[in-house]
Amino acid sequence: MIEVKNLHKSFGEKKVLNGITLVIPDGVTYCIIGRSGCGKSVLIKNIVGLLEPDQGEVIIDGMNIHKLENEELLKIRERFGFVFQGSALFDSYTVYENVVMGLYERGIRDEKILSAEAQKALTAVGLLPKPEEVTKEEFDKEWKILKDKMPADLSGGMKKRVGVARALVGNPSYIFYDEPTTGLDPVTSEQVDNLIAELAKGLSVTSIIITHDLFSVFKIADFIAMIDDGNLVFNGTVDEFRMSNNPIVQEFLERYKTKVL
Repeated sequence: MIEVKNLHKSFGEKKVLNGITLVIPDGVTYCIIGRSGCGKSVLIKNIVGLLEPDQGEVIIDGMNIHKLENEELLKIRERFGFVFQGSALFDSYTVYENVVMGLYERGIRDEKILSAEAQKALTAVGLLPKPEEVTKEEFDKEWKILKDKMPADLSGGMKKRVGVARALVGNPSYIFYDEPTTGLDPVTSEQVDNLIAELAKGLSVTSIIITHDLFSVFKIADFIAMIDDGNLVFNGTVDEFRMSNNPIVQEFLERYKTKVL
């Protein structure tokens, strides 16, 4: 469980977070929404310990991460998976090398372990067939073709799936998605939404998603937190969001309806 308690963060005289309090239970999909520059990314960076809050606490699985030593913080971060906007694959690395990079950085060099983890993750995101549904020869053939592909050989949707697979390696408890559907066409966006929902259900991970795409939010979210000008202006279920009388929420919904129509 992630608990954010009265979190404040400023850069110089600019107040970015103004007393954010939020509880993210285990196993849910939590979408953090709001306009560009409202503080979404700064909140996530505080949660994972990349930024130090001016005031307040972030408690993850009972531990205040901003009071941990570096080694303890690194151990906590091993429970995190990250899916970056635009996938952020390394162009000079193969699919296999991109996927196992996190494990390699942790000092794991055993090729059998790395291959097994990569295969499991790439199967989970649908880039490899399920081993029980094909022969070993067929699976090995698909794996041989996929593992040596370069990012330039992949479509936008495939790159996103490889990025998600990289986040899954090591069996994280929490996966953070930064604008996962930005820049994708509607069909690919829906595929990514479906993938996030399937992984959340099938792997029982906690998914924290930064987005302003209400199409995605209404499809995958269990809970929504909305930030506006550094303040938490809404926190609740999707149904509660739709029914909210908060004028900021209503404005967001009206823009969504306009796009739909």
